[in-house]
Amino acid sequence: MRLHKNAKVELLKGVPLFAACSKAELQRIATLADELDLAEGATLIREGERGREFLVIVAGSVGVTRGGRKLRDLGTGDFIGEIALVSDVPRTATVTATSPVRLLVVTDRAFRALIEQMPSIATKVLQSLGERLHADAV
Repeated sequence: MRLHKNAKVELLKGVPLFAACSKAELQRIATLADELDLAEGATLIREGERGREFLVIVAGSVGVTRGGRKLRDLGTGDFIGEIALVSDVPRTATVTATSPVRLLVVTDRAFRALIEQMPSIATKVLQSLGERLHADAV
């Protein structure tokens, strides 16, 4: 069963990266988000590879590892790959589905095109990323 636009908006509203976005901005981001279903064991992100997409977990669970060491488990409502939306750097961890998962996927190309049209989103996302990096550094 596919999500309707309002369900995508609700999921995106719960992502700290987009917390400062207006409803109209969230609706625009939701139009970019594709749904993807993956089987247990599928690799969503591979450490060291270039990031091209941001993922929100709609249902299911994933495991995050770095250098083969388990860092954490993530589930419904969690998100990964946010740095890929604003920077062309290698992935810092591997993420593997630990159950069947349904994801919302926003590609870096689509997101960059959107922020050219709506620069207010870029400012809010960059502020959120800065706050998250600062919190991680403390």
